[in-house]
Amino acid sequence: MASYIAAIDQGTTSTRCIIFDRQGNIVSVGQKEHKQIYPQPGWVEHDPDEIWQNTLEVVALSRINARIQTSDIAAIGITNQRETTVVWNRRTGKPYYNALVWQDTRTGDLVNQFAQHELGQDRFREKTGLPLATYFSSLKLKWLLDNVPELREDAERGYALFGTMDTFVMWHLTGGRYNGQHLTDVTNASRTQLMNLKTLDWDDELLEAFDIPRAMLPKIRPSSEVYGTVASEVMPGVPVAGILGDQQAALVGQTCFEPGQAKNTYGTGCFLLMNTGTTLRKSTCGLLTTVAYQFGNQPVNYALEGSVAITGALVQWLRDNLGIIEKSSDIESLALTVEDNGGAYFVPAFSGLYAPYWKADARGVVAGLTRFVNKGHIARAVLEATAYQTLDVVKAMEQDADIQLSSLRVDGGMTINELLMQFQANMLNTPVVRPKVTETTALGAAYAAGLAVGYWSSFDDLRQNWGIDHTFEPQLGEEDRNRLYRGWQKAVERSFGWES
Repeated sequence: MASYIAAIDQGTTSTRCIIFDRQGNIVSVGQKEHKQIYPQPGWVEHDPDEIWQNTLEVVALSRINARIQTSDIAAIGITNQRETTVVWNRRTGKPYYNALVWQDTRTGDLVNQFAQHELGQDRFREKTGLPLATYFSSLKLKWLLDNVPELREDAERGYALFGTMDTFVMWHLTGGRYNGQHLTDVTNASRTQLMNLKTLDWDDELLEAFDIPRAMLPKIRPSSEVYGTVASEVMPGVPVAGILGDQQAALVGQTCFEPGQAKNTYGTGCFLLMNTGTTLRKSTCGLLTTVAYQFGNQPVNYALEGSVAITGALVQWLRDNLGIIEKSSDIESLALTVEDNGGAYFVPAFSGLYAPYWKADARGVVAGLTRFVNKGHIARAVLEATAYQTLDVVKAMEQDADIQLSSLRVDGGMTINELLMQFQANMLNTPVVRPKVTETTALGAAYAAGLAVGYWSSFDDLRQNWGIDHTFEPQLGEEDRNRLYRGWQKAVERSFGWES
């Protein structure tokens, strides 16, 4: 039997292919960054062709680095940046336009237009679990159809295909214009704002409201099944057998299979998901109801999610735009030069605030500045912003789910920052648990693919792989915790209403 499972992780800033063994250990990694394109303020684009070429390269690289034969790989899974929207021609495989990234805010006017309804931003929440926001694919796709010459015509004739990045990669990986599988899984479909959470199918009423031709949409499939095989020479004949949006993949990688279990991924943004089982829980506190996963013919599991737009991206901004640090990892040592934030709070609402506020017109502010504040305090305020935003989401989640978090499982690049993790535990007043393998997004996609081909036989196999690297216990008194959080809430209020 084949020894390994591969996972393509098509992220916001790079594409990776990671090969795992049966214990969930990383055997090999291939990674390549892609360009971030900013044509106008608030517009964020990626070149889909560049991403596809990078995908081929990293898949080949991961195999070559480990000297692994194609026959050694049981299956490959895909995980991806969600909501990012791409349209391409079925006959040529060429995109009509750059991909519109989840962070892109060009659809702000459309959000306002669609919210002129008695239900306002919650107009489609009953069916989709999502508020109207620039974040989701529905309005991005509408913008492309309305603004790209000839696209609508081609879409209606069935020549133009829509997909999130998993769909684009899957189509190319399985043969493109010759035999490419045009499909997505339930988790990615649940982020388009076009799928009905109950029927798990595209909803005619939503398609009509957004004026989107059904012919361009992919088939919706479970997150774990054999969809096809790799047609490219980088890994020919290997079954493609798992697809999960990146945050749902991390939930699976963290083995959060029980209702009430939650994980937070600290990357470009922060994404906190709580498994709510087969129960579809509506949020009254500004969270999203979304699909957690569906394995084969089993019932779908749902989740509550809180999305924070800017966390790790704020550290990059401090590095690239202000030059206060040379590399991202320098932030921790700079923050450790001071004992606290010096009264300074940084609200990184660069493209509005996501959960639980959903304020598209919010803009970034630094509050509480005095002559005392130095770059160490700013560095600390930057890190603390991630913990405060997570606390906002956890408070909303506990209220919605009526479940008290007993611990928070964490993953993603920022979890190596011990100062941040300790501060997070302090503010949550809950243990923060970092696993041995923090690449849980790719691991989740590998798990989905492995379960589909029998490489792993059950959830119990996966649970046995999960091990703790470090648990951060809370070390802050209630009075100090409340004082710090009050300061944060004041700063957040200052960020509202900058764009009217």
